[in-house]
Amino acid sequence: MSGIPPFERFYEAHKGEVHALLRRRAGRDRADDLFQETFLRALRAYDRLAHGRHLRAWVFTIATNVAMDELRAKRSVPLEDTNEPAVELHREAFRQLEHLTDGLPPTERAAVVLRYGYDLSYDAIGNALGSNEQAARAAASSGVRRLRREHERAHHA
Repeated sequence: MSGIPPFERFYEAHKGEVHALLRRRAGRDRADDLFQETFLRALRAYDRLAHGRHLRAWVFTIATNVAMDELRAKRSVPLEDTNEPAVELHREAFRQLEHLTDGLPPTERAAVVLRYGYDLSYDAIGNALGSNEQAARAAASSGVRRLRREHERAHHA
C-alpha cells in the first residue's frame, strides 16, 4: 500500500469535488446521501488499492457509478439542475456528455465522461476503472462509436 495517503487525507482532498459532481448529477436533495455512499464504497475498497496514483479519477468513477445506480433505480425521475457553480462540471463538454451518455454501458460511460468531460489520460482512466490504458482507450472509443450511431439513427430516421 505504498504511496497511499491515510483515508482521512484522501477524503479531505477530494470531498468538495465529489460533492459538486453528485449535486450536478443527482440534484441537491440526493447529493448528500450519494456522497456518503460514494465514500463508504471508497472506504471499503481503500485497503485493497495497489498504489496511490490516480485517486481522484478513482473516486470520481465511484461517484459516477453511485449516481448512475441512483438514476437506474429512479429512471422515471428527471435529474434536477441545481445551477450551482462547480468549476470542472461547468465545462461545455461535460454538460453535453452528461445527458448523452446515459444509455451507454457503465464502463463505456465512465471512460467517455472521464476522458472528454474531465480530460483525464487513458492511463488514469484505466487505473480508475481497475484495468489499463488500452482497455480505457477501447471503452472510450466504443462509447463514442455507440454515441455516433445513436446520433445518426436519431437524425436520419
